[in-house]
Amino acid sequence: MRLIKGIPQSSVFKNGCVLTIGNFDGVHLGHKAVIEKLAERGKTLGLPVVVMIFEPQPMEYFLRSNAPARLTRLREKINQLAKLPVDDLVIVRFNKQLADSDAEQFIEQALVNGLNVKHLVIGDDFRFGKDRRGGFAMLKDKGKACGFEVEDTGSLQVHGQRASSTLIRNALAAGDLQQAAAMLGYPYSVCGRVIHGNKRGRTIGYPTANISLSRKNAPISGVFAVTVTGVDDLAIEGVTNVGVRPTVDGSNKVVLEVHLFDFKKDIYGYHVTVHFKQRIRAERRFQTVDELKEQIENDVAEAKKIFATQTIEDNGL
Repeated sequence: MRLIKGIPQSSVFKNGCVLTIGNFDGVHLGHKAVIEKLAERGKTLGLPVVVMIFEPQPMEYFLRSNAPARLTRLREKINQLAKLPVDDLVIVRFNKQLADSDAEQFIEQALVNGLNVKHLVIGDDFRFGKDRRGGFAMLKDKGKACGFEVEDTGSLQVHGQRASSTLIRNALAAGDLQQAAAMLGYPYSVCGRVIHGNKRGRTIGYPTANISLSRKNAPISGVFAVTVTGVDDLAIEGVTNVGVRPTVDGSNKVVLEVHLFDFKKDIYGYHVTVHFKQRIRAERRFQTVDELKEQIENDVAEAKKIFATQTIEDNGL
């Protein structure tokens, strides 16, 4: 999959392309269905399959810190899209200039001149351009005049519900990892680099790897049994806390700390992925560090019990 940063000034697709536009936050089963549908159209027309996304996501630009927590950061999104039949990913910076541009200008400069679109697939609720004037109806009209077709994405039902980033976000907030995975099509995970923290965990016997989230908020919080990959081809079991650490510093900054079982290697600087297996409890404030330590002991024991149960189930016992 080729990455194209920004809207090309002149078409890189001389014969045209098939395109879909959206946030693709989470790259869930609904997104997968859209892309596979687009890929079929691309195969029929003999044209490359192109996905356009915006960074930051428009809601993040307009709502800032009040925007919904995103499911996937850009790197995670690229990794998931690369697994699908996508030839090119166009990453457009969403800024004031883009937000203030007329809808007609976006169609002409981006879709027609920049990408030479021949077939476009979008949601019928897709809005764009200044004052959100652009939409499905405008694209249909412009498509007739400019020589491209416009098609609705439709929707995918999972367990009787339309697969959406919002529903996945709600499931994660409730700690329902199974429901989130059912709509994502894969278990939820977070990737990031291991950074130096305040090293307080080691003072109470539970050293942690602090993962840089590179996001202002997270869709998930609490204590979880997890595995961590990205170190020596291992899947290391552990327990993680995602939250604001109310007992330690009570700040509003969301952090992810993982205590890895029977692991002592220095992994500062490693880029790892944390795979969430099961929620143990919600994050809460403790009156003393001793109370926190006792609870961590219980969390570790519970996580190990979860992994032991999963091992037995995997072995068919």
